[in-house]
Amino acid sequence: MSRWIAFLLSILIGLAIGLYYGWVLSPVEYVNTTPDTLRVDYKTDYILMIAEIHQVNGDTANAVRRLGLLGDDTPITLTQQALDYAQTHGYGQSDLTLITHLADSLKTWNPAEASPGEGAP
Repeated sequence: MSRWIAFLLSILIGLAIGLYYGWVLSPVEYVNTTPDTLRVDYKTDYILMIAEIHQVNGDTANAVRRLGLLGDDTPITLTQQALDYAQTHGYGQSDLTLITHLADSLKTWNPAEASPGEGAP
């Protein structure tokens, strides 16, 4: 029976050392990741920031480019998902208004009408 105790004890010690090394000494650090890897709450905040910028400058083409960094979904779909999340998780009325305004601008935006220099940094 003592062999089993020694075996289980060595497994537990190895597990403890591995967890300590992975969580304390050398944890994983994500650097230079793209916005499409964000969780839904952070994506919603990112879209809210895009909506705030859009409110100031009114540049829908630039907003579309920024929303394109969030993945393969259309900008309207991403904005609607953010609006749904914001409504169900208690975002303020001013935030909801900003996202709604961005969504409305995206619905009426026509890329063919955008001038070539529109939205350039």
